[in-house]
Amino acid sequence: MDPGMDSGIKDKVVVITGASSGIGEATALLLAERGAKIVLGARRDERLSALAARIEQAGGEAAHARTDVTRRQDLTDLVQLALDRFGRIDVLVSNAGIGPISPIDDLRVEDWEQMIDVNFKGVLYGIAAALPVFRAQGSGHFVNTVSTAGLRVVPLQAVYAATKNAVRTVSEGLRQEAGDSVRVTVVSPGFVHTDFADSMTDPEMKARILDRRDRIAIPPDAIARAIAFAVEQPPGVDVGDIVVRPTAQD
Repeated sequence: MDPGMDSGIKDKVVVITGASSGIGEATALLLAERGAKIVLGARRDERLSALAARIEQAGGEAAHARTDVTRRQDLTDLVQLALDRFGRIDVLVSNAGIGPISPIDDLRVEDWEQMIDVNFKGVLYGIAAALPVFRAQGSGHFVNTVSTAGLRVVPLQAVYAATKNAVRTVSEGLRQEAGDSVRVTVVSPGFVHTDFADSMTDPEMKARILDRRDRIAIPPDAIARAIAFAVEQPPGVDVGDIVVRPTAQD
C-alpha cells in the first residue's frame, strides 16, 4: 500500500513557492507521493515543467505557473490556478527564499532589499492571496520556511536573519488570530544541501558556504518530511514550530 493513501495528506491541495529546486522540490515530490495534489510556483518555469511532468509520470497530479514572489499578482494568480484546477487549497508552503549574506559594513543595500522583498514580503503576499480562501473554506494551513539563522543570530547574517525573524513574528501573530480553522506552521531548517549559495554576491562568502555545505549539510528531503509531518496531523492539531538541524555542527 502507498504509505500516503491512508494519511492526512491524500487529496490535499498543496501550493508550494520556491518549488523548482531544493526544499520546495523535495516537498512537492514527497507530498505528491503521499497523494496530495500539487501546485508549483517558482521563477524557473522550465524546472517547474520538468517537476510537474515527473509527478504526473509517477501517477500524481500537478499544476504549475511561473511565480515571482516579489510580485503580489503572481501569488494571487498561483492561488487562483489551484482553485481553477482543483477547486480548493488546503496548504500554502511559502518556501521561496534567498540569502546573499555579507557584513553590514559592505553596505550591499540592493541585497538587503532583495532579501526583504523575497523572504518577507513574498510570504506576506502569499498570506494575502490564500487567507481569504481559507476563511471561505473554513480551513487551511500556512507552512512558512524560515531558518535557524533567526534562532541564533551570527555575524554576516544580520539582515538575512532579520527577514526570517520577521516571518516568524508574523506567523505567530497569524496563528493567534487564526481561530480554530486555520493552522500555521513555521519550519526552521539548519544547513541544507541546496543551491542557497547561488544568490550570494560576495565570492569569498559564497566559497565558504559551499565548503561548509559539502561537509555537514542535510538533504532537502529531511525538511520535506518535517513539513509532511505537520500537514498530515488531524485538523485539531496545529504543529507550530519545527527545527531541523544537521547532527554535525561546526
